[in-house]
Amino acid sequence: MNRRGKALLVLALVAVVAVAFRVSWNALRDVARAIGADDTAAKLYPFVVDGLMALALIATLILTDRADKRFALRVLATYTVASLVLNYVHGLAPQLHRASVDWGRLADWGPANYVLVLLATSLPVGSIYFGSDLVAKVLHHRPDTTTETEKTAQSEMNRSTADLGMAAPTPLTPTANPAPLPAPAPAPVDLVKRNKAPVVRSTVAAAESTRSRRATGRVPEVARSPRPKRTPAELLDEARSATADWSIGELTAEGIRKAVRTSPEKARGLRETLRAERATDDAVTDSRLPDTAGVSG
Repeated sequence: MNRRGKALLVLALVAVVAVAFRVSWNALRDVARAIGADDTAAKLYPFVVDGLMALALIATLILTDRADKRFALRVLATYTVASLVLNYVHGLAPQLHRASVDWGRLADWGPANYVLVLLATSLPVGSIYFGSDLVAKVLHHRPDTTTETEKTAQSEMNRSTADLGMAAPTPLTPTANPAPLPAPAPAPVDLVKRNKAPVVRSTVAAAESTRSRRATGRVPEVARSPRPKRTPAELLDEARSATADWSIGELTAEGIRKAVRTSPEKARGLRETLRAERATDDAVTDSRLPDTAGVSG
C-alpha cells in the first residue's frame, strides 16, 4: 500500500473512533451525573474511560518488552469492558436519560447497584494509576535498533567452528610404477656453515645460562632445529623403511608419527598410502601363485 492509501486508512480510522467516542460520551456523561458528578466533571468523565483506552492502545504499539506489552493490553481490555458495561446500563435504565436523576441509582436491584456504583467511581482513580504507569513505561522504553540482517550476521559469527563440517584429509594415492626421484642437490658450503654456526652458539649460550627462560612469542632462528624440511616423497620412503617389518594391523597413524617424527595429519596420509601399497602387493602375490604351482608340477 502506498503512502496515500495509508493516509486515507488512518483518517478513516480516526473518523470512526471520533464518532464512537461521541456515542459513548453521551452514556458515560449520564452515568457520571448519576453517581454525583457536577456538570463539568460529567462532561470530562468520558475522557477518563475512553481516553485511557486510547492511551493503552498507543502504549501497546510502542512497547516491545513482553511484560510491558501484556500490561498495556490488560489495561486496554479492562477499560474496554468497563465502558461496555456502563453503556449497557445506560441503555437499560431510562431514568438516566433525564437531566435530573436520583444520585447513586444505576440499577433497581440493590447488590447490582452497589457493584455498578463502585465500578463507575473507581475508574477515575484507576485511570490516574494505570495511565501514569503506562506513560512511565513508554518514556523509559529503549527501542531495539538492531535490524534483522545484523541479528542474522551476529548469530552466524557466534556459531562454533565445531559445528561446521571439516573435510577429511585426502590420502596419498600410490602409483603403480613410481618414477625415480632426482637426487637432491648438495647444499652450498656457505649455507652449511650458516646452519652449523648458530647451533654451536645456541649450545654455548644454553650451557652458560643458569636461569630458565620462558618462551614468549616466536621461536628465534638459533633455537630452531637445523634439520631440513622433508619432501612428501622422502617422508614416504622413510615411512616405508621404518615399517617394512610391520603388519597391516600395526600400521597406525600414531605409530607412524612416532617412527618418522611428523605431524598427525601427515601420519594419517602415510598410513593410508602404506596400507594401499600392502593391499596391492598382496593382490599381485595372490595372482602369481597359480602360475608357480603349474610350473612346479
